[in-house]
Amino acid sequence: MASTSSEDSADLRVGLAGYGLAGSAFHAPLVSTTPGLRLDGVLTTNPERRAQLAAEHPGARAVDSVEALLGTRPDLVVVANANRAHVATARAALEAGVPVVVDKPLAATSAEAAELCELAAARGLLLTVFQNRRWDADFRTAQALVEAGRLGAVHRFESHFDRWRPQLKAGWRESADPADAGGVLYDLGSHLVDQAIRLFGPVVRVYAEVDVRRAAAGAAVDDDAFLALTHAGGVRSHLGMSALTAQLGPRLRVLGDKGAYVKYGLDPQEAALRDGRRPGGEGWGEEPPEAWGLLGTDADAEPYRSLPGDYPAFYAGVERALREGGPAPVDPLDAVRVLRVLEAARRSAAEGTAVEPAGEEA
Repeated sequence: MASTSSEDSADLRVGLAGYGLAGSAFHAPLVSTTPGLRLDGVLTTNPERRAQLAAEHPGARAVDSVEALLGTRPDLVVVANANRAHVATARAALEAGVPVVVDKPLAATSAEAAELCELAAARGLLLTVFQNRRWDADFRTAQALVEAGRLGAVHRFESHFDRWRPQLKAGWRESADPADAGGVLYDLGSHLVDQAIRLFGPVVRVYAEVDVRRAAAGAAVDDDAFLALTHAGGVRSHLGMSALTAQLGPRLRVLGDKGAYVKYGLDPQEAALRDGRRPGGEGWGEEPPEAWGLLGTDADAEPYRSLPGDYPAFYAGVERALREGGPAPVDPLDAVRVLRVLEAARRSAAEGTAVEPAGEEA
């Protein structure tokens, strides 16, 4: 791992590219509350966002280009701008010798993502991907139950990120241009596929249905998708994501031969961050008892206390990796594997049949 430019005892200076939702609500608060990190420079040319930055992080300076951001000599660059800019921004930072965090998806294609991984490895620099949903309360709890064998042999994993948004929202996420990697498959699917692979390993078969359900409202990109994944170990993951779900079902169900874990509702951390709460402190990420999932069978299911959500763990892991040279909190090759599954899903939906994702090599 390449050394950072700051002394070990000093805070590592972080440059943030982008101050939209991802930058302002997620990355900036998490960086600024992580011991050992300091938000130093932020790339945004929008006057309103610059005013917001000055109010929320008065110690951070606004800059107007990637070159200017790199000119602040950061110890780490966080890429949280539009998806189409992820690769160019990350490549510029890596070529300048700066470690990089990239918001998901790492790139619009698995080939571009693999190229970034190769560049980071060649330069000896940290590259990691902000897969924050690995630290959701529901997923952390499900993972702990699976690893402890509480459900027995798991045969099916059902996971949904569904929303009720019948009207379109302005922005690149509604763009049908492949370079924007818009639509629910790449937005929400990046999380769901990552979680499934994290729990049950490599995917060998993908069947998908990918649709545009709000065409009458002007939608041009997918807003409803279903993926059926077969993992190498035999577990099947059924993943759903939609912008047109008027009544929500379970967030996830994990079904085993000894019992099941069923969970409704979303992790509270995103809502807290959007409301302006700062991460950390007593009670951060805790769910109230009425939000806990049920563990067991129909005959004996009981509420099971959720592990607290822990988004701060991601940047704590980044800081530790930069200081000590240990592993990144998210292996960037995991993001390549996720993109290969998403690309297979597109092929499956177009062909109407199950397909194999590309190989594991990157």
